[in-house]
Amino acid sequence: MLGNRSKSKCHIWLLFALVAVLFVAGSCARVRHAGAVLGAKLSPEIRTAIELAVTTVRPALVRIHVVDVRYYGGREIKYEATGSGVIISEQGHVITNHHVAGKAKHIVCTLSSKEEIEAERVGTDPLTDICVLKLRSDGGRKFPFARFGDSSKLQVGDRVLAMGSPLALSQSVTLGIVSNTELVMPGTWGPHEFEIEREPVGSIVVWIGHDAVIFPGNSGGPLVNLAGEIVGINEIRMGLSGAIPSNIARDVADALVDIGKVRRSWIGLELQPLLKASKRENGVLVSGAIENSPAEKAGFQPGDILVKFADQDVTVRFEEQLPRFTQLVTSIPVGEEVEAVVLRDGEERRLTVVTDERQPAREDTHELKPWGAAIRDISLLDARELQRADTNGVIIDSVRPGGPCDEARPAIIRGDVIAEVNDKPVNHVAELRAVTDRITEGQDEPVPVTVSFERKTERYMTVVKVGIRKLQQSGLEVRKAWVPVATQVLTRELAEALGIPDRTGVRVTQVYGGTAAEDAGLQVGDIIIELDGETIPASYPEDFQVFPTMVRQRKIGSEAELTVLRGEKEQKLTIQLVSSPKLEREMEKYRDDLFDFTVREVGFLDRAREKWDPDIAGALVEEVIEGGWAALGELAVGDLIQQVDGQTVTDVDAMKTIMEQIAEKKPEYVVFKVLRRIHTIYVEIEPDWDTETETRK
Repeated sequence: MLGNRSKSKCHIWLLFALVAVLFVAGSCARVRHAGAVLGAKLSPEIRTAIELAVTTVRPALVRIHVVDVRYYGGREIKYEATGSGVIISEQGHVITNHHVAGKAKHIVCTLSSKEEIEAERVGTDPLTDICVLKLRSDGGRKFPFARFGDSSKLQVGDRVLAMGSPLALSQSVTLGIVSNTELVMPGTWGPHEFEIEREPVGSIVVWIGHDAVIFPGNSGGPLVNLAGEIVGINEIRMGLSGAIPSNIARDVADALVDIGKVRRSWIGLELQPLLKASKRENGVLVSGAIENSPAEKAGFQPGDILVKFADQDVTVRFEEQLPRFTQLVTSIPVGEEVEAVVLRDGEERRLTVVTDERQPAREDTHELKPWGAAIRDISLLDARELQRADTNGVIIDSVRPGGPCDEARPAIIRGDVIAEVNDKPVNHVAELRAVTDRITEGQDEPVPVTVSFERKTERYMTVVKVGIRKLQQSGLEVRKAWVPVATQVLTRELAEALGIPDRTGVRVTQVYGGTAAEDAGLQVGDIIIELDGETIPASYPEDFQVFPTMVRQRKIGSEAELTVLRGEKEQKLTIQLVSSPKLEREMEKYRDDLFDFTVREVGFLDRAREKWDPDIAGALVEEVIEGGWAALGELAVGDLIQQVDGQTVTDVDAMKTIMEQIAEKKPEYVVFKVLRRIHTIYVEIEPDWDTETETRK
């Protein structure tokens, strides 16, 4: 859902603000044009260079709008967000950050011409926080693009421009200088503390520090030198701004365009800078080798000093030097045999290690609605941390309160690993989906299944009722007599204020038009003190049911005498008691589990409150679940849905039929015409049908 992008949701900005504080700049740029803020402080030559650089890159800038997702409470929560990017090929490839678009469901790019074009993800790499998109267009279109420069040539003091779309605003440029060409996380945080999806970005990226101002929304935008070349991709802010060097970004982008991913070598060494006590000038300290890793198989041991690797001398005396060694290891072709030299007990030893392909630290998360859980496959890192011999099983990422996993006894909780369902092994998410399909096929109610799951070193068994529970329609209550007015209790304080301290009863707050109450002459402000001569003993707020209860004891259609106070006068009014209207809990309802909203029929009291004409029809929105497609499209509780994709919604049954047809056709857009109080509004929703089909399984 990308319509109505101007109405940014507060929790999105709070999220970005939090992320900005914690490093990811979402990333940002104060809205100041370079020429406007520089004034006469710059020489004409520098100003001319800046203007040329801006003119060169600006046509390639894009503002990126996404529908992104996060997972908590066993659910997939969708939200809208924005970032920046830059076109790097005439075919329309766009480079940005992984945290901007790496997991997005929908992506729309706004070009410098203000044209909006949908984009698809070509590939993404959370380890370097780089993502490549492709603008959708006919094959013959050529886009303006910017070129990469050599980030290794940057020096402290060089002028650079941060370009992008801060806070979802239009394009902007800020000027700064390179402050640090080897920016790393502070040592108190450790070299690997900045993680995206558990990938230690700081283990491989050494940022370009600069003081060009950035804010949330600049993430993925280019850092540009005065030659108009991309020398970095803005990503973080820690007082200083930080950009991923263009030499890393370009190599990653090339791999993503060529094969859709980045293949890296891995040997499983755990390293740290040389200890000060060692007095050595070269080498890196081996703190450990992961079990069953290539490094362990090659014979690396804790305490070794690695001094040469792949014919290159190794020197890591400081944290800033660790990423360079990681880059060396990951750049070696996967499966290649590499010679290493270590010092052990003062003697040189030669070890041979065969590199393996580096696997993702964390597998993708998926919502599985019939289980009320968010789940994922077990990665190699997960397996090591869980001390498992293999990656078989499905790990629980989070659980929906009140859902099937939560209601099982014992309950399945976050971190548990589902191993078997109905005594059959479940090794991966795809297998659990397939099992769920078979279990729930043709079933109207959840189906109990036995589940074996592991929690740390223990193996439990439980029963989970798998399936999406149908919305229960409440039965009709016996109709009772009713006076068609709304009332409030005549409290003691109110009675004293009105000068009738000894009176009890109820005050009329609304007379429903066209009813027996109106015919009887009741008016707003009347105080009903007696029913058929019987005092109404209501004087506390909690006595609000006293008068309705007295009325319900009489017969529908019978006449009753009301004693009312109107001003200072007491008078008798005769009213014919009518049948009470349906309560909300009695009304017919429909819940749409694809779009995550519930509607019910329109009742008498709804029409009375909203002053709707009797001929107005539709389905009244009763619930909109946060993070669903309906919420993303800004459908709201209280909206009266009158049309869906041009089809008239006469009642709840019609709504159900229309939505079932839409689920079959899977249109790209679904448009709801709604009446919101006195306003007619069109709500446009753009669902991801592939994802929704999966999550229901």
